[in-house]
Formats: sequence, structure tokens, C-alpha cells
Amino acid sequence: MALKKKVIVVGGGFAGIQFIRHLDETIFEVLLIDKLNHHQFQPLFYQVATSQIEPSSISFPLRNIFKTKKNVQVRLAEVFSVLGSQNKIITSIGEFEYDYLIIAIGCKTNFYGNSNIEENSFTLKTTYDAISVRNHIILTFEKIISATEEEKESLLNLVIVGAGPTGVELSGAFAEIKRNILPKDYPGIDFSRFKIVLVEGSKNTLNAMSENSRTASKKYLEQMGVKIYTETYVKNYDGETLTFQDGRTVKSKTVIWAAGVTGNTLESIPPESLMPGNRIKVDRINRVSWADNIFALGDIAYMETPLYPKGHPQVANVAINQAKKLAKNLKCIVMMRPLKDFEYKDRGSMATIGTHKAVVDLPFVKFNGYFAWVIWMFLHLMLILSVKNRLIIFINWAWAYISKDTSLRLILTQNKKK
Repeated sequence: MALKKKVIVVGGGFAGIQFIRHLDETIFEVLLIDKLNHHQFQPLFYQVATSQIEPSSISFPLRNIFKTKKNVQVRLAEVFSVLGSQNKIITSIGEFEYDYLIIAIGCKTNFYGNSNIEENSFTLKTTYDAISVRNHIILTFEKIISATEEEKESLLNLVIVGAGPTGVELSGAFAEIKRNILPKDYPGIDFSRFKIVLVEGSKNTLNAMSENSRTASKKYLEQMGVKIYTETYVKNYDGETLTFQDGRTVKSKTVIWAAGVTGNTLESIPPESLMPGNRIKVDRINRVSWADNIFALGDIAYMETPLYPKGHPQVANVAINQAKKLAKNLKCIVMMRPLKDFEYKDRGSMATIGTHKAVVDLPFVKFNGYFAWVIWMFLHLMLILSVKNRLIIFINWAWAYISKDTSLRLILTQNKKK
């Protein structure tokens, strides 16, 4: 019997997980390498940040995901560089050889070169980020109770930069807990002074979605009390004052940056293969230009197709579908069978703004409101890996819906040693 081919997958996100799940176990041995020991369900980070669900509900240990797959090994490590000519990668725990390498390292927050904003604002790209935001928000209200009037202004202003799905969903969630939950916890605070500000450089919220979704999302947020600044760009943020390009300022101790992403990087990737947004240029089977046995998947991959001449949107469905197609194509490569090009069929996009408030864009219809909200909840539950976690999240959502409370507002920080 022929030896199995060695496949190294770098990254345990949507693309990496689905690729391994659909790979033929009889042909391939897989080594999954990630800096984290768990897969993170990014679409619900904002619910962790706003105390609606627990971090464990959307975090899945990699070893548990693949516990029944005898051909998969997991290593907790950071990958530094790729030595393509030697079929080898360099990591924080040593060197590993491969027959095929899958790069699925995803993206990180793009601060557009502004180190002050990077240092002083919060992001929402990991479970850790979501926990940090949750801790900070709750601690902020603890501080407001005893703050002077001068200090209260910056503590009572929460600013979210970027009105894509993350920014819109965060704004809506914070508006709901401002109305329904925080006044019960902090009866001594005047919540009419608590301002949620959403800042966007384009003309619309959810600018990548349909006109119906743009209009509806803006209307919902304004009805919920969110102050929206469109066609507004941030110049600087020093931890105390947010400054816009037109000179206006907002005092705030809480700025959450959700204004764009850029690809994570590995050493030794040829600069000429990097496209806008630090994405790696690939062909129609996700193969890179500089090696026949290296592939890139998901958010990090830049593929030009007839339907997407400027690359695919960086969303979970693209990553999942690319992964499934590559798993089949890799088997075809080994078996010397014809390969099939990838093309993404957009099944639609959606975002939720609050209870009974969501927007859905499907290829054949656009709608918003209560039914859109139900569809959003159902599809996100189906995307979650574990049946157990789906049940936990559903129970949390049901309890929050009935009681308008979650009881998850714990401050989980490490005490500093004296």
C-alpha cells in the first residue's frame, strides 16, 4: 500500500477545518498547526463582547473537533516561514516537511498604518478580543458610578468605527443592553447620557449590501438611539479623544475598531504574489503562483474569476466552499484526474441589528424585519460546529428573549501580582 501524502494545514479557521473534514483519510495524513488550540466562530464575537453568550459557546477545541480522525494531528505553534524549495515550514516548535501545504491563516484588523489607533482602540478578531471588550465595558460602568462629572463624558461615549456587519451588529447589541439591561444593574447612572456612536467612511451602513439593507439598517439603528456619522474618516485616537479628518472630536475611553482587515503574513511569501489587502494570489484551484504543491484558502486567498474579477468577498461561505473544492481537487491531483475550477455562488448575505430587526439579501429577494431576524438566527445556529453548542446558544438566546437579560456580565481579568 502506498504511503499517505503529508498535508500541512496552517490555520484552524473555517477554511482549515472544512478542508480537513472533507479530505480523503485513506490518501492523506494531516498536520494542523495553529497559534490557538481552538476554532473561533467569528460571526458571534459581538455577542460575547456584549455579554449575550459565553466565550465557550463559540470556541471549539481543535483536538476535540478531530478526535475521531486518526489521520489528523494537531500542533500548537506559530508558523514563521515557508521554504518552498525544500517542502518545509519553520515554526516555533521546529521544522516540518510536507507534500502539500495549505495556507489558511486568515486576516487581522487593518489600522491603515496608524499606530496610535492600533495601540489605543479595541478590536474584535478573536475570542480574546471579545472578552477584553466585555471586561472593559463592564469596568467602565463600575468607574462611572464614582467618576467626577468631567471624567464621565469620555466614559459615557462608546464609539464603533466601521459600519459593516460587525460594526452594525455591535452597535445594535449595545443599544439593546443600554435600554434593557444596564439600567437594572446600575440604577444610579443616567443612561440618557450614554451615547453609542457609529462611524463610517462610506455613505451608508452595510455599504456592501443592497439598498434595502442599507436603508433598513440605518433606520433601525437610529430608532434604537445610535448616532451615525457617515462619510467620516478617523484621523487619530490617543485613548482619550477621537479626532476626525474634518477636525471634529469625540471624547471617549472606548473605541472599537471594525474598519477593515488585512491578510496575516508569513515570511518567504514572494512580494509579487501579494495583492491588495495582503492577500495571496491563487489560481482557480487555490494554488499559489510560486509552487505547485502550496495552496491558499479563505480570507487570505485572492482569486480572480469571471463573476469576481477583483477577488471574492472575505466571508465564511467563500472559505468553506473553497475548502470543500480543494479537498476534492487535491485527491484528483494525487489520482491524476481532471481538476475543477472554483466559482463562488453567492447565496446571499445578512446582518442582525437587534431583536426582531435584521436584514437579508438573497439572490432573488431582499427583506428585513422579524422574519429576517428568525432566518439569521437559524442559519447561524446551523453554521456552528457542535450540536451541543447550538443547544447552549439557543437556550441563551431563548432566555434572553423571554427575560431581556442574560446574567453573563462577569468581569474576568487576571489580578496583577503585587
